[in-house]
Amino acid sequence: MLSSFNNTGVRSFKVEKVVIDAGHGGKDPGTHGQFSQEKSVALTIARKFGGYVNKYLPDVEVIYTRDDDTFVELEGRAYIANKNGADVFISIHCNALPSRSDVYGTETYVMGLDKQAGNLEIAKKENEVILLEEGYEERYEGFDPSSPESLILLSLEQTAYQESSLSLAANVESQFKHRVDRKSRGVKMAPFWVLWRTSMPSVLIETGYLTNSKEERELNDPLMQDYIASGIFRAFRDYKNELDAMN
Repeated sequence: MLSSFNNTGVRSFKVEKVVIDAGHGGKDPGTHGQFSQEKSVALTIARKFGGYVNKYLPDVEVIYTRDDDTFVELEGRAYIANKNGADVFISIHCNALPSRSDVYGTETYVMGLDKQAGNLEIAKKENEVILLEEGYEERYEGFDPSSPESLILLSLEQTAYQESSLSLAANVESQFKHRVDRKSRGVKMAPFWVLWRTSMPSVLIETGYLTNSKEERELNDPLMQDYIASGIFRAFRDYKNELDAMN
């Protein structure tokens, strides 16, 4: 669960490849605030995070699902991670709650299901990018992102990497709370299609709410973007060190 096999057939606990997924892109802007779009903020933070990995963990290969403003299908994001044999998948997003502009803070999700109805709504929103893809009915085998039943069934089918994913997610939220001085809304579970399809520990990070005016300004501030990216990096580094120590 925590490991992969190297080319000698010996089980290895090393983290050697990370896939960084900037949410949305191209014709899919994601959510938005008063002056910015999720796809742009997520891409900037993803690049900064990848830059930290390249600089401070040169033994780790960084693979982006996108490094510019292009549309990548949801299935394609998971395919990139699986095809490259990634050890970790980290998807970066921004949140929104138009009906509550006072809500703000970070959340890190792993694949699963809990009793919070709001988590289902966030998963539904992120999964709805499927509807922008041609032939999605066949590709996703009847999965309906607007159906609670589909989301619940999705959550029951993949728990293999949950423990590892929870460990990484806890690291992320701890960094946000104690080092980046963000309001942490905690580690949560929800049935995200992209997390379900990845065959490695995976997390989806909501870096803040673009519908909160103060947080939108912060999420677009280059210095705060650096802080957020460095927080994700430190969480990833600590997770990697934990696994390396087991080798």
